Amino acid sequence: MSLTVQVGGKLQQMDMKTYLTGVLRAEMPASFEAEALKAQAVAARTYILHKIASGGSANHPQADACDDISCCQAFKSQETSAGEWGEKAGEYEEKIQRAVTDTDGECVLYDGAPVLAVFHSSSVGTTQDAQAVWSASLPYLQSVETPEGEDTVPDYRSTASFSASELREKLLDALPEAKLEGSPSNWFTNIRQQAGGTVNSLSVGGVEIGGNRLRTILDLRSACFTISFDGDAVIFSVTGYGHGVGMSQYGANVLAGNGMTYREILEWYYTGAEVGTVGA
Repeated sequence: MSLTVQVGGKLQQMDMKTYLTGVLRAEMPASFEAEALKAQAVAARTYILHKIASGGSANHPQADACDDISCCQAFKSQETSAGEWGEKAGEYEEKIQRAVTDTDGECVLYDGAPVLAVFHSSSVGTTQDAQAVWSASLPYLQSVETPEGEDTVPDYRSTASFSASELREKLLDALPEAKLEGSPSNWFTNIRQQAGGTVNSLSVGGVEIGGNRLRTILDLRSACFTISFDGDAVIFSVTGYGHGVGMSQYGANVLAGNGMTYREILEWYYTGAEVGTVGA
């Protein structure tokens, strides 16, 4: 299958293997377990097939995919990755190419069609139901248990600190109807969290929004956060990384290390789906 991919703003023609190899270099650490890398290869293939079947993206109508992670999937060339990998470059490149080759043609299917195979870096105890994050329910994007934690994920916990004026500016830019007066400690109310700490929703200056929306506005690593105040500073203590929907990459690596195959990992994270080939 030939693809047109927009990389660095320029169009490139490449086959599916070349594209997926570039995605894997960018999206998952090459040091991960082989079965986790295979799971990522299948998820990446499924994602682009679903995107094409859904009519592509209005952001780049001339291309099947781009390298902007806010739109499609990240992409790295062999040269760029080799510079980052150093003496491991040969080993890692072979490992990634094998993950793509060994899963050739496979994708995650629900009712015979490729799913929206979204993924993220790490979650807190459970992944998120798509409806809780994007208000769109999909039967294969349900909340499931995931095993990663502080001992298996670098920078699992992070903080983001803002001055009151800086925070007010960011919030009003996105939520102009919010009333942000007085102390910042009064701006955030009605915070509703899951057991693991992920914020489902909250009121910001009287405006009800989802926790993931605030994550996006403030560029937090995840919607699993608590808020504290220290003088003029507002501090967000964050756990995990990403939107939390679909396959957790660090969770997949833990499951692979515990003996799960890539097919089992994918069917764990994409509820009710199965790994197969389109039309098979």
